[in-house]
Amino acid sequence: MRALTWHGRRDVRVESVPDPVIKDPTDVIVRVTSTGVCGSDLHLYEVLSPYLDPGDILGHEPMGIVEEVGPEVTGLSAGDRVVVPFNVSCGNCYMCDRGLHSQCETTQVKERGMGAALFGYTKLYGQIPGGQAELLRVPFGNTLPIKVPDGPPDDRFVFLSDVLPTAWQAVEYADIPPGGTVTVLGLGPIGAMAARIALHRGASLVVGVDLVPERLSRAYADGVKAFDLRRYGKDMGDAIRDLTDGRGTDAVIDAVGMEAHGAPLAKAAQRGVGLLPDAVAEKLMGRFGVDRLDALYGAIDIVRRGGTISISGVYGGAIDPMPLLTMFDKQIQVRMGQANVRRWVDDLLPLLTDEDPLGVDAFATHHMPLEDGPKAYQMFQDKEDGMIKTLLKP
Repeated sequence: MRALTWHGRRDVRVESVPDPVIKDPTDVIVRVTSTGVCGSDLHLYEVLSPYLDPGDILGHEPMGIVEEVGPEVTGLSAGDRVVVPFNVSCGNCYMCDRGLHSQCETTQVKERGMGAALFGYTKLYGQIPGGQAELLRVPFGNTLPIKVPDGPPDDRFVFLSDVLPTAWQAVEYADIPPGGTVTVLGLGPIGAMAARIALHRGASLVVGVDLVPERLSRAYADGVKAFDLRRYGKDMGDAIRDLTDGRGTDAVIDAVGMEAHGAPLAKAAQRGVGLLPDAVAEKLMGRFGVDRLDALYGAIDIVRRGGTISISGVYGGAIDPMPLLTMFDKQIQVRMGQANVRRWVDDLLPLLTDEDPLGVDAFATHHMPLEDGPKAYQMFQDKEDGMIKTLLKP
């Protein structure tokens, strides 16, 4: 089969690799029909190279048609249409029973002290082949894949793999009071969808912050108060307080993560570690990694006293300095974590109708063949051609 594979910093290639096969009796093989390129994939493209090996298959946002099922699979049959959550979760353990699928005890990567395994996402999360490929082996065939109806195009459902549950959890964790206010930092795929969900759920004011004109324009069209970071810079907090009686918003969602703009020293350190031999770089990243924290510091400044910060952007640093005095004094609550995809499916499926209240049918800005995957990564990283969300078609 053809698959998009990692070979080094900013070096991904589509090449022929062996087809996956049934290994466990509850496995299914899915022929992928659409697969997203995620902002988290750019962390692999740019920063997290110490945790990858050449030839690793990337991608964690696939959907497709079941082609083969293991002998103990009873919930699916060949020909069924499914979305594959990015968490590899069993659905039956202590953590899954509590809706914490990203902490699944069956697939926790315990040798590295990490949570549930993820498709296509480094040694830290199990080094499981990903979904930017023609075929994907999916474990836990009775409990993990999300069966969806035939008929509507893939765009209606594919975002159940990551974007929708991640954005939904970001809003849930933000704990916005009825008719309350929220700032969303970063208007990439997760931030843009989180802003839509916050408005759908009744927020009276959603402020969106970014520096990419196309993202700002799109958010403004959605009803978001869009602020250009390039204009306000360090005065962003004051500008948002001016909208909220001098307090700041009730909640802030950080949808940016480790590669925030600014922090040139941290950026140089990230790149420097990526140039070291993998064995050395992995130890340094794991023990002394520092993120670029401008977005998180901004969230701490913007949120009102007694408010909540919800972190959905991925961070990877081990010794990030946090302004605990300010956080304590402002009585800030912080919630964060990988999305528990299966936890939110029942909330989201009723919204994936022809009425399309979240705008999923037109959410992708680009559709490209899998063979153009390397070009898609480069365009997304460089923010070219208004690219916000891309679906690859194997």
